[in-house]
Amino acid sequence: MTIAEVLLGDFDVEMSNTRRTLERIPEDKPDYRPHAKSMAMGRLAMHCATMPLFGIYIMQDEGMDMAASKHPQADLTYKSREECLKQFDQNVAGCRAAVAAATDEQMAAVWRFSFGDYLISNKSRAITFRTLFFDHLIHHVAQLGVYLRLNDIPVPALYGPSADEQWIAP
Repeated sequence: MTIAEVLLGDFDVEMSNTRRTLERIPEDKPDYRPHAKSMAMGRLAMHCATMPLFGIYIMQDEGMDMAASKHPQADLTYKSREECLKQFDQNVAGCRAAVAAATDEQMAAVWRFSFGDYLISNKSRAITFRTLFFDHLIHHVAQLGVYLRLNDIPVPALYGPSADEQWIAP
């Protein structure tokens, strides 16, 4: 089994979990935030929807310096649930293809991530993908789960049952 095949097994589960959460974002509360320091729900949903772009960059670029990124900043303006899901699905398809195309040699290559002289990470592409893409996305999907709960919207069962639904193992 290749590294890409292992990552794609996790990828499919995480993208399904993320999509199921994004499907529940209410159309009428994009500006909702549980605290003044919290990101607005619509913006957070769009952050999750566009995060697979970062997965593509990890797979296709030699590294990234956030102080001089060659990629445009993602538009995090929430327009509608439909638009959010459309962007998510497009980004997921691109990211999945990028992972599937990566060889074990490419996965083992060091991927330097920095902000100017500040080194954020300098680990293999595979480890960087898991920690800086998967873990980051899981963190924000969990935040959205809290937002849903605080708005009395059923929280999806992602890794086990929620108070609203039973979990079915992937």
